[in-house]
Amino acid sequence: MRSTLMKVTAVLAIIGAINWGLIGFFNWNLVNAIFGGSTQGQASALARLIYCIVGLAGLALALTFPWSRKETTTTTGSPMTGGRTISGRT
Repeated sequence: MRSTLMKVTAVLAIIGAINWGLIGFFNWNLVNAIFGGSTQGQASALARLIYCIVGLAGLALALTFPWSRKETTTTTGSPMTGGRTISGRT
């Protein structure tokens, strides 16, 4: 359940960040285009810069998020020691 929730929140964050990036780079709001809404006026240069940075962060998250985790366990030592490493005299 937690893994699914993490994936859903990551997808929402990525979509939101990409939308902000589109606003910053092209002054175009994807959410308004899909669902309708009023067009916004020109954003300030600082606001557009922030939108661009957030958009790039969302793109980076989309490319680096661990979408599937393969759980592996490793043990040290031999089966004779129950997975423990025994140090001492040989």
